[in-house]
Amino acid sequence: MMEQPTLFDQQPQGIPLSKFNARITDAVNMQPELQRQWVIAETSDVRVSRGHCYMELVERNPDTDATVAKIGAVIWASNFARLSAMFFQATGSRFATGIKVMVNVSANFHEQYGIKAIVHDINPEFTLGDMARQRKEIIDRLTREGIIDNNKQLGFPTVPQRVAVISAEGAAGYGDFINQLHGNAQGLVFYTCLFTAAMQGTNTVPTVLSALECIREHINLFDVVVIIRGGGSTTDLNAFDNYQLAATIAQFPIPVIVGIGHERDITVLDYVAAMRVKTPTAAAQWLIEQGTNALAHLDELTNTVVSTARESMSREREHLAYFQSLIPAIVQRLLDTSRLRLDQYTKTIPLILTARLAAERSCLDTVVQRMVTMREQTMLREQMHLQALDDKVTLLSPRNILNRGYALVKTGGTYITDADAQLQPGAMVTIHFKHGLAHATITDTKQ
Repeated sequence: MMEQPTLFDQQPQGIPLSKFNARITDAVNMQPELQRQWVIAETSDVRVSRGHCYMELVERNPDTDATVAKIGAVIWASNFARLSAMFFQATGSRFATGIKVMVNVSANFHEQYGIKAIVHDINPEFTLGDMARQRKEIIDRLTREGIIDNNKQLGFPTVPQRVAVISAEGAAGYGDFINQLHGNAQGLVFYTCLFTAAMQGTNTVPTVLSALECIREHINLFDVVVIIRGGGSTTDLNAFDNYQLAATIAQFPIPVIVGIGHERDITVLDYVAAMRVKTPTAAAQWLIEQGTNALAHLDELTNTVVSTARESMSREREHLAYFQSLIPAIVQRLLDTSRLRLDQYTKTIPLILTARLAAERSCLDTVVQRMVTMREQTMLREQMHLQALDDKVTLLSPRNILNRGYALVKTGGTYITDADAQLQPGAMVTIHFKHGLAHATITDTKQ
């Protein structure tokens, strides 16, 4: 039997942690297989600090998406600016979280900071790949044609309630979308119509295009189109990197929401649709939020109207009370002013009347004087007229005519002016002279 160790047995000798880490440093940093190796991984938690780019390199299980390997990595500032510029120029994307990359790394172990992968180079062609290159070509073509942003520029209705859904019938993603949308806690009402299509495989493009054409034929019935699918591998999304499908969505007459991949998966449709969401439930949540926001805005407007009305009524009551308090003083001031004005008028009236009477007397005297003058002038004028008439009467008097040697013939009280018409032979006439008269008998008349 083995003897049990006692307190007096010799204890094992330890080494300092720094020495142990130094051995690891030598083992790691001096191992050729761990230096300048090309590694395929996915970036996670990418962040830039003081020009250095820190991240984690992750390997995921393609079926479960679970992490199977992970290591911290860094691109030093002396190298990061060049690599990030090269990566962006080649891929059109910034070096960020969620990108599958092929990087050239060296393992480095530090006694204080532990193990880390130092990134020396990046192979952007791996990230870009055939699928990404094709995607970029489609995006560039849509950009050149000037239609890539058409659907984005349409603008959503304030509350999009009439929803055309393109998805696979019975798919879990479609079920999640419907349950989330119609079971919303706010009680908002949405009207959905499913247009079935294949969401993976060779039938994806023709069936989705057919669904879009059906929606276009009834475009007035819908506010928005939602294209959704559930989870799956990245390769299942290849069908959505299609020019014809992207161009159709880019030029669709109502906004399109796309939720066909994971947050890290990007397709051409994500560039042309009015909105991209991560999952079908995220699409439903966005629609619900629009209705919720509209209700909140309506409540806010209602509260604003009520508050404004109350404030206005309060101010008006205050104004009314203020004016009511002023009325007695204003009335008294008006009465005092009126009394003062009346006293002034009472004192002024006699003076005004005296002045007015004096003015009227002066005017009357002027009129009387004018009337006297006019009377005298009229009398003189009439006297002259009478004298002229008297002279005319005197001049035309029969006596004056008789004085000149003429005579007047009269018969039966009528003066004779027409002998042939007024006298007959044998008629008795009286002849008047200046001095005396004579009687005669007519023996004959001549015209």
